[in-house]
Amino acid sequence: MSFSAQAWQRIAPLYDSILMLPFNRELAAGTLSRERFTFYMLQDALYLTSFARALAVTAARAPDEDAIIQFAGSARTAVVVERELHAGFFQTFGITPEQAAATEPSPTCQHYTHYLLALAHNAPYEVSVAALLPCFWIYWEVGTHLMNAAAPDNPYQPWIDTYADEAFAEGVRKVIAISDQVAANVPPARAEEMLAAFARASQLEWMFWDSAYRLEAWPI
Repeated sequence: MSFSAQAWQRIAPLYDSILMLPFNRELAAGTLSRERFTFYMLQDALYLTSFARALAVTAARAPDEDAIIQFAGSARTAVVVERELHAGFFQTFGITPEQAAATEPSPTCQHYTHYLLALAHNAPYEVSVAALLPCFWIYWEVGTHLMNAAAPDNPYQPWIDTYADEAFAEGVRKVIAISDQVAANVPPARAEEMLAAFARASQLEWMFWDSAYRLEAWPI
């Protein structure tokens, strides 16, 4: 069984739980409050900047040119998408540049981004690749699900379209292929590290959506 098949099998119940989160169910229905979506977008802007940095570090450590091109290109795309998508929503939802600049990472956002950056800098390359994969793969799956479930005239349709888009899907498939390729050449212990990193990052994906719905703040 390929690494990607094992990884998805391991998180299948978690993925089902992600689809059932109030944030995603209300997003599909178009009833998610503006406050919650605004919170999410501000935190996602912070997340994507750090995600791009983790991708860039992983690209620098990649052993072959195809992986360098993919991860470096994904780093650039993350920044471009963050600017374009969030700028549009920020304007629509009345979020000022000053408000965005003053936003601090939530506990979950900080945990997730620090986890990815720590692995990118310190873990074996293959483990970093595995930890980065859920943000690609789960968002594609969720975007596809929401595309099929979205209510007509959904105010959040542009967000859904971004992650259900075929161009995004093509990039996801490439990262899955890289993950399978590197996993095929590692010892069993390293493969298990990869699976554990994939599962942990998937848990953090769940936590990110949940934290936005709860408008998570630092307790002290």
